[in-house]
Amino acid sequence: MKRLLTIKVGLVILLMTIGTACNDLSLAPSNEFTEENYWKSADKASMVLNTAYSQMANSDYFFYNAALSDNAFIGRGDPASVSTIARGNHNPSTPRFSNQWNMHYSGIKTTHVFLENIDKVPDMDEAVRAQMKAEARFIRAWHYFKLTTWFGGVPQFTKDISVEESQNIASTPHSDIVSFIHSELNSIVSDLPTNTGLNQEDQGRITKGAAIALNARVHLYENNWQGVVDNTSKLIGTAENGDYGLFPSYRDLFLPENEFNQEIIFSFQYVANDVTHNNMFDLVPLTAGARVNAMAPTQELVDSYPMQNGQPIDAQGSGYDEDNPYQNRDPRLDATVVHHQSEWENDDGTTRNIYIEPGTAPNEDAARDEYQGQGSNATSTGYYLRKYYDPTVNTNFESGLNLIQIRFADVLLMHAEAKNELGEMNNQVWGNTIRALRERAGMDNSALTYDPTWSQEELRQLIRRERRVELAMEGLRIFDLRRWQTAEDVMNGPIHGAPYGQPTDQVGMILTDRTFDPASDYLWPIPQSELDLNDKLEQNSGY
Repeated sequence: MKRLLTIKVGLVILLMTIGTACNDLSLAPSNEFTEENYWKSADKASMVLNTAYSQMANSDYFFYNAALSDNAFIGRGDPASVSTIARGNHNPSTPRFSNQWNMHYSGIKTTHVFLENIDKVPDMDEAVRAQMKAEARFIRAWHYFKLTTWFGGVPQFTKDISVEESQNIASTPHSDIVSFIHSELNSIVSDLPTNTGLNQEDQGRITKGAAIALNARVHLYENNWQGVVDNTSKLIGTAENGDYGLFPSYRDLFLPENEFNQEIIFSFQYVANDVTHNNMFDLVPLTAGARVNAMAPTQELVDSYPMQNGQPIDAQGSGYDEDNPYQNRDPRLDATVVHHQSEWENDDGTTRNIYIEPGTAPNEDAARDEYQGQGSNATSTGYYLRKYYDPTVNTNFESGLNLIQIRFADVLLMHAEAKNELGEMNNQVWGNTIRALRERAGMDNSALTYDPTWSQEELRQLIRRERRVELAMEGLRIFDLRRWQTAEDVMNGPIHGAPYGQPTDQVGMILTDRTFDPASDYLWPIPQSELDLNDKLEQNSGY
């Protein structure tokens, strides 16, 4: 896939005349691209499929979606309309909704053009043709999954439709779209390779494991616990559908030299100097070379990390010390969040500490206090992001580091949650899932032991906390809050930063209020631009 992504896709996009300027489901006519004289070689077909892959990725959404949840806070600007949405100031005309809608339907169009023309390519290996069709169908299922998760019922179709048709199509019920996705993912598995069956140049392509894991995630979002277990069991403890396991180092898992390790099931592909993202330019410490800080982790996220012994920080006898709040914590905290006196590796391999608390920097010539108060260019919460920092970045933090969409740790967490909800959690399931994750993280033995006296509710809360810290800042928290129906509990009212700044009647800096209306915000509004074009669409409740 790395090789494919180095192909310049501008010509393909020009031929397809696919763009985001058009506000209709077909987005643009494709007659130039579907001429008989184009589909003459497998290489040209590969270019179209490569375009479909590229249309899945949006690094702004990947990073900034963390601030749609209680894990992060936008302190500067409004990237991807996230601050507007989190504060409850959105409406059907908010740009993010139409941009997200168009992104997915543009990608769906590409898969339809591909699927309707791939059989025209002569002298093509039939196994390769079948695999490419399966990849395109996975991508289409991915787009529909994102659309129906955000918006609920949306127009769902399986062919390249005309502009006229796109303006006269009603929404398909959410349940029918989900059924379609499951059917597609089940159908394509046999035509996809395992991760161990990929050549080096094809690393990053869609595999059997990706289809199975996505199927599990779709079941998870529907609270279909048996469906989750049926799919996760195909990837845990068996190599039939791929060889997956936990990478030994949690911190190193997110470094470029390890981007094709055995934990990665599916990731968006980037290539240094050719296809890059530079979001970390506005997320890491200023003294590490960042431009500004646009988004920062919250105190709520930091507090969710347990002690190294597995106890929550507010548990009696946990060992938590308010004067040394980052000592003896779950090692995943340091791997994810930069806090006061975090160690930072410089470009030359040396290390230094990051000083965030005001008045603590030991040498004005060598360091400075990172926290400068609200409204500055620095962190608004007293924290920065470490996870996904690429030490090999080019100028302006341009990075070719892949962005992970599904990893084996998530499969283990899905399996553990589903087993508990089915009343089937036991020492063996615990050992294969939560214990394995904590052991990899480097937690104490006391955090690894299963207690058979735990109630289902106690385990539920433990697994949810484990999911939060393991997958923090990977864009999944908002979807968990929505499926658990807990967003109104954690996304209403103020959120907090570290206890720097003006004294308050609460511990920590109190940041701006955020609003989540359970009567409307569990689904996004259908974009107003789509309603204006198609009177068969109906707006979601509350808008």
